[in-house]
Amino acid sequence: MDNLQMQLLIDLHRSNFRQGPGGEAETKQALMLAGLDRSRPLKIADIGCGTGASTIQLAKELDAEITAVDFLPEFLEELQARAKEHGVADKITTLSFSMDALPFADEEFDVIWSEGAIYNMGFEAGISAWRRILRPGGKLIVSEITWLTAERPSELQSHWDSEYPEIDIASAKIGILERHGYIPEGYFYLPTSCWIDNYYWPMQDGFDAFLERNGGSDQAREIIECEKAEIVLYEKHREHYSYGVYIAKKI
Repeated sequence: MDNLQMQLLIDLHRSNFRQGPGGEAETKQALMLAGLDRSRPLKIADIGCGTGASTIQLAKELDAEITAVDFLPEFLEELQARAKEHGVADKITTLSFSMDALPFADEEFDVIWSEGAIYNMGFEAGISAWRRILRPGGKLIVSEITWLTAERPSELQSHWDSEYPEIDIASAKIGILERHGYIPEGYFYLPTSCWIDNYYWPMQDGFDAFLERNGGSDQAREIIECEKAEIVLYEKHREHYSYGVYIAKKI
């Protein structure tokens, strides 16, 4: 991806509440399954936080000191502004850094949270590398693109084999967690509303303004066409895949 394509993607997504599927109810469900110790302040790393949909909700729900990490400073600027609007800026520190080389001390955090982002370095690489910064008994809450069915259409299989070969069924992901020193404590997958209502529709609403901001350029139109193709693929095959949310404890 060249710099222009990256800047166009940033422009398309930075004003959206979410940069991927998710929902407030689902964040609450993950928190419930994690069974976090709410009797004391928690240190949380939100890795791949985007513009902070989950970060801000965590700050509202918990007595916590949250480090929100994303490699795009433009997203973190949006997060900081939104945190001020919601009155939780004092609970959130932002850090522009790559998720595959985090500058944290060993066992620094009580919770590692990551929604819709770990695919950037791969599920196994991510949960393995991040284990170092999680204290013993600390909780990992991470969402990962997951097959919902044992078999799926060849068109869909080919797409994901190309886009993200690590996609797999939930039992395989749980096995990876177990092999890397975690005890799985919960799993659920995101419903269609998290994709359509909370992510795709709001993004589509901004397509015309995005094209206008970028002079209707061919590059901007290409970005839109790619997003539309992704939406069509999901609408056609939604019963076969989603984001799975995995909750695990570090041994």
